[in-house]
Amino acid sequence: MLPQPTPVPPVPARQGLVPDLLAGVGYLGRGFGMWITSPKLMLLGALPAVAVGAVYLVGIVLLLVNLTSIVTWATPFADGWAEPVILTTRVAAALVFVLVAALFVVYTFTAVTLIVGDPFYERIWRAVETNLGNPPTAPERGFWGSLGRAIGDGLRLLIPAVGVGLLLLACGFIPLVGPIMVAVLGALLGGWLLAVELTGFAFDARGFTVRERRRALRTRRGIALGFGAASYLLFLVPFFAIVAMPSAVAGAAMLSRDALERSTSASAGRTA
Repeated sequence: MLPQPTPVPPVPARQGLVPDLLAGVGYLGRGFGMWITSPKLMLLGALPAVAVGAVYLVGIVLLLVNLTSIVTWATPFADGWAEPVILTTRVAAALVFVLVAALFVVYTFTAVTLIVGDPFYERIWRAVETNLGNPPTAPERGFWGSLGRAIGDGLRLLIPAVGVGLLLLACGFIPLVGPIMVAVLGALLGGWLLAVELTGFAFDARGFTVRERRRALRTRRGIALGFGAASYLLFLVPFFAIVAMPSAVAGAAMLSRDALERSTSASAGRTA
């Protein structure tokens, strides 16, 4: 029998964005707690992140090595400007490029790792659901069915990720505040995308579509943002992302149960 995490009650509804954001971070922290209660299970969840992370690390190094050439190619309009202006413009452009690239790296790292490690992460999710009580009966898809589901969800969620990337790229052209806006929006919007992606196991097992998943998470928008943004920032640290990945899956299972219960209560209230 799999070791079970410590029981985690749903986070009660709170007033105010900051308490909700902190509650979302708390779900990620509880996910990390499974390294104490279920270390072998979490170690299995770290293995896919190691394999995928090694490939991504090579890509990141290549990107950074060629960053100057890429930025110079992307800003030909600055060639005739004064040297201090050229330097300032291209440093800002490089920063924006790195921040936008970080969004795609984090999102695709998460999606690919979930696909590669689907059996391991499903076991982590199942352990959390079993501990919380009344776990859903997930449909038996088999390996190829699970792989197809994971790829399909990843592709459906890729479209908004591209939209967010284009928005951040446009914000980067705003003088002075552009890079700051890109950093803040990247963490928040990228965090929301991660929250939607990581909660897939719980919602899929209950027959929810991606659209219905988003709708349920909106009932806990602040908490979902806090959880997703914290996961996003941790995933930016290459080696720490290996430990954070299974923790985020566990925390997402807890967040999903909270959002599902809140969504069900809200629906019951409207029909009463």
